[in-house]
Amino acid sequence: MKEHVAELIQQALNALRSSQEWPADLSPGIQIERTRDKSHGDLACNIALTLAKPLKSNPRAIAQQILEALPASPNVIKVELAGPGFINFFLSEASNYEIVKKVIAEGEQFGLGSNKEQRIQVEFVSANPTGPLHVGHGRGAAYGATVANLLEAVGYDVWREYYVNDAGRQMDILGTSVWLRYLQACGETLTFPSNGYQGDYIADYGRELLDAHGESLRKTAAEVFANVCADAPDGGDKEKHIDDLINSAKQLLGDDYQIPFNKGLDAILGDIRDDLGEFGVTYQEWFSERSLTQNPDQVSRAISKLQENGFIEERDGALWFLSTQFGDDKDRVVKRENGQTTYFASDIAYHLNKFERGFDRVINIWGADHHGYIARVKAALQALGIDPERLVVRLVQFVSLFRGDQQVQMSTRSGSFVTLRELRDDVGNDAARFFYIMRKADQATDFDLELAKSESKDNPVYYIQYAHARVSSILRKLNAESGSDWSIDAGLSQLEKLELEAEKDLMVKLTRYPEALNSAAEQFEPHSLAHYLRELAGDYHSYYNAHKILGEADELRDARLALSIAVQQVLRNGLKLLGVSAPEEM
Repeated sequence: MKEHVAELIQQALNALRSSQEWPADLSPGIQIERTRDKSHGDLACNIALTLAKPLKSNPRAIAQQILEALPASPNVIKVELAGPGFINFFLSEASNYEIVKKVIAEGEQFGLGSNKEQRIQVEFVSANPTGPLHVGHGRGAAYGATVANLLEAVGYDVWREYYVNDAGRQMDILGTSVWLRYLQACGETLTFPSNGYQGDYIADYGRELLDAHGESLRKTAAEVFANVCADAPDGGDKEKHIDDLINSAKQLLGDDYQIPFNKGLDAILGDIRDDLGEFGVTYQEWFSERSLTQNPDQVSRAISKLQENGFIEERDGALWFLSTQFGDDKDRVVKRENGQTTYFASDIAYHLNKFERGFDRVINIWGADHHGYIARVKAALQALGIDPERLVVRLVQFVSLFRGDQQVQMSTRSGSFVTLRELRDDVGNDAARFFYIMRKADQATDFDLELAKSESKDNPVYYIQYAHARVSSILRKLNAESGSDWSIDAGLSQLEKLELEAEKDLMVKLTRYPEALNSAAEQFEPHSLAHYLRELAGDYHSYYNAHKILGEADELRDARLALSIAVQQVLRNGLKLLGVSAPEEM
């Protein structure tokens, strides 16, 4: 109805312009809001206040002109002027019935927007492929996937992408860790580095490497540690110790170094793909960081472009990006004195690559610990001649797991963190997806494992799903009693029987779904849609508990069933966007 009322006002404005009472080029935006007080009608418009300045006239006088030019509508029973110039619309009961018909007619398309002709890339999770995904990654996955779903639903062309950090020191530590575990599986006695990857999965990869390649990659522990400095536990330097081991592995293995390196990368990346896929999270592209340094070398090209634009300075053999010129707190190294480019240089190249692929907007979903990274990336974009406002960064805060009053500290499987797979096995995909997004992403959240598994109204996802299943249960019972399938047409022809305030309130709530969806998408706030669904489910449960559906006269029963099915459809549409199932029975 907001769109309908906006069209009525637009027709009034057109009439006033064509009559030459108003300038022909006057084209104000029309905003329709729902009133908070029913005594003020159902919808309100402030167009007269926004026109006061360009028309140099009193807002109430402008509002009166608009009111007199408004065309009649069967959906509007009264229009009033209020306050300094608001126009309040009182809708007919017939307008409420229209929403039930609209929801039923449009089905899963109800609430979806038209093509906005804008391409948006959403990059999320992008965890280093050095171990299993943990519960923190899970929140980023649920949030990113849902934001992408919402943007797509309102009409954007969305591209989901995972940036694979498959280059750099951390990946070398992983590859070397796998090789050292392989050597242990071969029977070599060695002390595993304190700064290596410690998880049981690394030992598993080492044994698998032995099964696949035999002892062809074996070197003696004496050879491996010949020129390696002492580790921290032995009074040495743990960082230099692991770096020396990496150099040793590369020198001793030569080209074969890629075998343990790729074993770790491929195994973990495959596990991440499977884990996210089972969680209902998919991507159009898994973008490799290594591809940035291959032909053509995009990292060098990005640095050269910054240099051409005058924002690179050489200091002691290293190249520095002058990011302080764009508000960053300090300048940043992009190429070290040894000629190696930094992680930040790769990030600059990656973001340049994104915009060169034609995305109108780029949305990065990062962990909260990346907050300080935002300014430098936006500085790089500005230095490259790209509007930094086209990059949107949303931070996802940490997750704390609780079982009752006790915080869950660790996993027996991984030894240091709870994996996403363990969480999903414990509470299920639906609860995990919903609990992750039911609060603002930039707020730390406590995840109550017992609540997520409970079958009660206190469990929001169960409460919503139960409302959906309840409607299916009513239909099954009716069909079983009558011996035939009930027809929705019977209900749609009897909607005028819906006279209760609770029924009218439900219909008004249904009209708000497109608004809730659009707001959640444009503000990147899926929690607001989750709250809407919980409110709708709550209103329906209250209505069902207070009023009979089956057992009433056929006409009233049919009307209430049609309303119930409309509620069920909206619940199903919303849950799908949140990545949550809508069960027929529970």
